[in-house]
Amino acid sequence: MKTDYRSFAEFYPFYLGEHQNTISRRLHVIGTSLVCVIFLSALFSNHFQLLWLLPLVGYSFAWVGHYVFEKNRPATFQYPLYSLMGDFTMAWQVISRQIAW
Repeated sequence: MKTDYRSFAEFYPFYLGEHQNTISRRLHVIGTSLVCVIFLSALFSNHFQLLWLLPLVGYSFAWVGHYVFEKNRPATFQYPLYSLMGDFTMAWQVISRQIAW
């Protein structure tokens, strides 16, 4: 059953609840960090063919975290934009030590 979240602020507590496993969070942060590195590398090197790697790298790390460690279904399937925002927000909060690594 899908909940209709009216804002990202309303969605984010749900998102964090789906990412309680430490290894899953680490995989998400690694995947999100690699997505940033690939994006910037493609942008600054003019090798835009690298951009096809973004969803492959980002989703592969996240989905291993969900299916293997969290034992749940990624929220991306129901909330794609909010989930993407959640990935970057959680990665920032982990890197800045606002939430546990």
